Amino acid sequence: MAKKSLIQRELKRQSLVIKFAKKRESLKQQIKQASSLKQKFRLHRKLQQLPKNSSKVRLHNRCLITGRPKGYFRDFGLSRHVLREMASQALLPGVTKSSW
Repeated sequence: MAKKSLIQRELKRQSLVIKFAKKRESLKQQIKQASSLKQKFRLHRKLQQLPKNSSKVRLHNRCLITGRPKGYFRDFGLSRHVLREMASQALLPGVTKSSW
């Protein structure tokens, strides 16, 4: 199980991304449409003044149950450990253990 503080930090990042998404997108569009270099620099400066954690790139996928950041399966939103346990207990529909 991941530390509670790391899980909370990730949740805070998600909320910041949602909060600043429109502002970030509008600034990026303005930068693309800016004609002068001076204007582009001014807009870039505004973009840089937004919180670092409001960038979508800083998000990291975590398991919904354990909070584990590695071995994450996007289809299920679970880490490999939890996925294996739930699949063996037949809690995931359509998932079977392969054998050959």
